[in-house]
Amino acid sequence: MDGGTRAAQALTDSGIKHAITRHGRVGSLKEAAAARGVEPADIIKTLVVRRGEDDHLFVLVPGDRQISWPKLRALLSVNRISLPDKDIAREVTGYERGTITPFGSLQPLPVIADETITGRTISIGAGEHGVAATLDADAMLTHLGAQVADVTDPA
Repeated sequence: MDGGTRAAQALTDSGIKHAITRHGRVGSLKEAAAARGVEPADIIKTLVVRRGEDDHLFVLVPGDRQISWPKLRALLSVNRISLPDKDIAREVTGYERGTITPFGSLQPLPVIADETITGRTISIGAGEHGVAATLDADAMLTHLGAQVADVTDPA
């Protein structure tokens, strides 16, 4: 298996050209970026968001940005959304917080990606602490069927 994780296998199966990096645990976004050889903005955080009972989705957020809850609620036409607790996130994805990725998730979930992700090379978690995949953002977004929208603000 490429990289040894369920996510890495899902990436391989996707046909998207990528490189797996193993760097071990890091203490900050800056450390992760240095270990992966990318800028902090190029690290994509995958967050699981709860829209309703048994209704979750992934939101992809660049490292230098944060979810804008008002923008995301407006996009989804809902009054309330939240982050599920860590146990629910793991039950839905198969991954613990800090390792969540849409690749190899136990449940396929809709993906919303911030519009600033497009047109560049990014690094996304690959299912374990300190394991990441570097790949073309547009190829990833197409493969995931992601809805691309303005859903973040600068961190």
